[in-house]
Amino acid sequence: MIRIHDRFWDPIRQTIRREGIPYQWEALNDRVPDAEPSFCMNNFRVASGKIQGKHGGFVFQDSDVAKWLEGVAYSLMDQPNAELEAVADSAIDDIVAAQQPDGYLDTYYIINGLEKRWTNLMDHHELYCAGHMIEAAVAYERATGKRKLLDAVIRLVDHIDREFGPEEGKRKGYPGHPVIEMALASLYERTGDERHLKLAQYFVDQRGRQPLYFEEELARQHTHCYWLDGVLKFSYYQAHKPVREQKDAVGHAVRALYLYCGMADVARLTGDATLQDACETLWRSVVSRRMYITGAVGSSEYGEAFTFDYDLPNDTVYGETCASIALVFLARRMLEAQVRCEYADVIERALYNGVLSGMQLDGKRFFYVNPLEVLPEACAKDQHKTHVKPERQPWFSCACCPPNLIRLVMSLSRYLVSQKGRTLYMHLYAGGEVETQLEGERLAFQVETGYPWNGDVRLTLRTDTEADLALRIPGWCRAYTLHINGQPVTGQAQDGYVHLWRSWRAGDTVTLSLDMPVVVMRAHPRVYEDAGKVAVMRGPLVYCLEEKDNGPDLHLVRLKSPCDFEIRWEPELLGGVTTLRCGGLREERDGWDEHTLYAPDGQTHETQTNLCWIPYYAWANRGVGEMRVWVRKV
Repeated sequence: MIRIHDRFWDPIRQTIRREGIPYQWEALNDRVPDAEPSFCMNNFRVASGKIQGKHGGFVFQDSDVAKWLEGVAYSLMDQPNAELEAVADSAIDDIVAAQQPDGYLDTYYIINGLEKRWTNLMDHHELYCAGHMIEAAVAYERATGKRKLLDAVIRLVDHIDREFGPEEGKRKGYPGHPVIEMALASLYERTGDERHLKLAQYFVDQRGRQPLYFEEELARQHTHCYWLDGVLKFSYYQAHKPVREQKDAVGHAVRALYLYCGMADVARLTGDATLQDACETLWRSVVSRRMYITGAVGSSEYGEAFTFDYDLPNDTVYGETCASIALVFLARRMLEAQVRCEYADVIERALYNGVLSGMQLDGKRFFYVNPLEVLPEACAKDQHKTHVKPERQPWFSCACCPPNLIRLVMSLSRYLVSQKGRTLYMHLYAGGEVETQLEGERLAFQVETGYPWNGDVRLTLRTDTEADLALRIPGWCRAYTLHINGQPVTGQAQDGYVHLWRSWRAGDTVTLSLDMPVVVMRAHPRVYEDAGKVAVMRGPLVYCLEEKDNGPDLHLVRLKSPCDFEIRWEPELLGGVTTLRCGGLREERDGWDEHTLYAPDGQTHETQTNLCWIPYYAWANRGVGEMRVWVRKV
């Protein structure tokens, strides 16, 4: 049992409970003025025959309510709410009412013709929608004990198992958009039914094998794949090779990372070392060569995709919120396989930056794309940048990101700690209470911290327990101190964790103080977009400059080196943030007029300026304006 009571996370999670979850329910029912229509719940009511109508929205529209329900489930686990549970039950009633007698459940084909189901696995997302519904059902049953949706998805999986597999007479396909692989693994861990794990393993192993199923599917339909005309081809779907032969993260970023999550789950549950090695190879490709400093991934708007090593443009970035969320999912699975600090570091980087930036502080507007540089005029007038928005949107016709974000943030307790034997690992630091069993013996303690604004963490034991407490030392931390009951200790360091093994007594305290200076960062020399530029971090947070604080023409600003930063807590700004202030230089435009585009190089006139940096996740909450993470340096 983990209860979060945290200075940083409580306001965010309470906003999601009070505002975000109800707002998204309204959006799913097309009741938000001036927002893109969802059609989601309407589709279920049409499919069940409760109302008359046509299918609306994309083929994957069913998945939005599934992710919303999962977020609701995690909220109910932490804070029961009879009114919210009743709303969720009503949604489940509408979903289950649409299920067919043979277990099939997908509104697009129920409404448009069941005879065509399973004929377009590459693009029509039936298995993707099923995967999200499975994840919602497992979470909701855990939260409430209610099995209605869980029983429905088990019937759905029975249907899928009859349709797909290596056996003669079954379809040899796999999803164009992965997610069912990790969903089936989760279902297996809940039910213990080996068929569920076997089906997940089949979808992982079958992908990319020759003859390529998607090519056969296209031939049967006499249709053409859009991506075959460009550079992506079948790598868009991660179907260009069998998964164990894939060495680079390619194609649609969310699809790729969801696939890697399924691979990691299957590897862990089956003990498949070759599959785990493949996961490690692909992990290294993502985080060492294709990830932004914010934890954003997917650098190209074309295909919402990975491109090539070190290609990380800041102003045309895609950086879909869902992709950062998927990276967090993958990092947690890598951490389950082997406890190493680098996995938790990536969870932290993506969570505090690339994920949280996807939601406005009021919980009601969202980013699909998370840029690291914005010029609002370019967003409106440059066709290559129109996918980048200078302000968050109330909803999207493709609304995968908003409910995905709430299900991650509301499930935060799943990421804080893990255990092996008598070792309790602390991966992320948030205030609250932890209670668990270590080999049958109760361990309970309270956590107090000012993280991420400072690096002080205090644990107070509530039980007498013999245990190993392993505290993560983040990769950004260069120095720390550790005390037990006020006395300095060193502990044993291993894989980025400091281990404290002893017979604990109720009332014992552990104090960890992580040095949290401002650090000026630079990118690998092969990241051509960031050559000659630097970014600013403090602890896990990436900072940025906004026009609101620093005026326009941020491209003319330079950071002094070395630079002294003033660290200032501002409780009334952006819900309470620590800002960083420093001196800089601003190039003046004296001598230039609208008739002079080029002139001989001469002395550049620069003036002293004061710069104010805010946490990246909080940008675009005070109106439209320029923003930059990477700036030139002196």
